Amino acid sequence: MQLDFGKLGGLVPAVVQDFHTGEVLMLGFMNSTALEATLATGNVTFFSRSRHKLWVKGERSGHRLRLRELRIDCDADAVLARVEPLGPGVCHEGFASCFFRRLDANGESAVTAEKTFDPAQTYGEGKRS
Repeated sequence: MQLDFGKLGGLVPAVVQDFHTGEVLMLGFMNSTALEATLATGNVTFFSRSRHKLWVKGERSGHRLRLRELRIDCDADAVLARVEPLGPGVCHEGFASCFFRRLDANGESAVTAEKTFDPAQTYGEGKRS
């Protein structure tokens, strides 16, 4: 089955899940080149919508995502990357997961996790990746 890259201008959403725990770690986007690079190298690669270029998760921090399994959804327009995280966290804000806030019924958000690393030490002040 071929992925349908036509619905979002050449991109598909890529949900990233910890292979061992099942925790959702992040959401990124892949174009066909990012998908090919991910499959060829085993390192999850995304297409940056803001920078308009490919990026390997963890290329600066060392917190790479090692692909264990790739699944395609029923419409073939999204992927689930089941990964082994190779670092203390995935989120550029210092958390294990990018989904560290809970939104309540009133629309208020609260942090529900502890930081697992210091982003300033990992990326330098005001930088990320």
